[in-house]
This record gives sequence, C-alpha cells and structure tokens, in this order.
Amino acid sequence: MKIDSLEHLGLPPVDQIGFVVKDLDAWVDRYQAVFGPFTIMDGPIADATFRGQQKDAELKLAFGRSGDLEIEFIEWVSGTSPHSEFIQSGKEGMHHLRFRVEDVDGWIEKLKTVGYTPYWYKQWSADTVFVYLENPDDPLTLELLQMPK
Repeated sequence: MKIDSLEHLGLPPVDQIGFVVKDLDAWVDRYQAVFGPFTIMDGPIADATFRGQQKDAELKLAFGRSGDLEIEFIEWVSGTSPHSEFIQSGKEGMHHLRFRVEDVDGWIEKLKTVGYTPYWYKQWSADTVFVYLENPDDPLTLELLQMPK
C-alpha cells in the first residue's frame, strides 16, 4: 500500500502531525523557536475504545504551529492508549497524521478499503469524534477528527 491511495479517496489535507514523546517539556524547549509558542494542557481521555476494550488514559499535550499545520507533542502519563503502546515499545517521535473530516464513521469504512483499521475511538459528543487507524504497511497512524471549527 502506498500513501497515494489515501489521496484517491479524497481525504482533506493533513492538518496536524503528532509526535509521542517521553519528556514533553524537553521537546517544547527544543522546538519552541520552530513551532512555538506552544499551548500546553493536560489531556484526560476517559472510556475510549482501545483495541476493543474501554480504557482511560492521562496525557500531557503541547500544541504548536508551522503555518497552517498544527504540531502536537503527546506525553503519556498513565492508562492505556496508542501513546502508552508506542512508548512501551521503545519508540519516540513522529506518530500520526491527522485529517479533519465531517463524518468519522463514514471515513472509517472508506479507509478499510485500503487496509486501515480503527484501534482507538472516542465520541465526545454528537458532533465531536476522533479515531486512530493503523495499517500493517504504514508505520504512521492516521487520526481522523470530526469537530466543529
């Protein structure tokens, strides 16, 4: 599978690149001049579906920018999430590409046709949903976000 198969599905442009990091403060300090100023916040996620089970996670988040592109640093604090899995496997760095869409569930079905399967899903409200999808042929996770601007 090549990433150009995503383009043929009509996905909008990437609007965020996410990095999972071991030390959020160190990454913010390192990249402040390039992507700052950063907005830093706690990121509790309760009762999200992770690999078929309801799990909670606590994250620390930092949001910066490069033009129209949001840069997100995520430090896993506790619980179970894609970020805990990534860090516990010994990885750190670029983790996901995010796309803002109007219908997450519809896009899940479209992305299944090119080998992506959802593994982390949370519906915050009737109009705010996110999902992480993986493909064995792609080292990056895709995130879809449905949320009013």
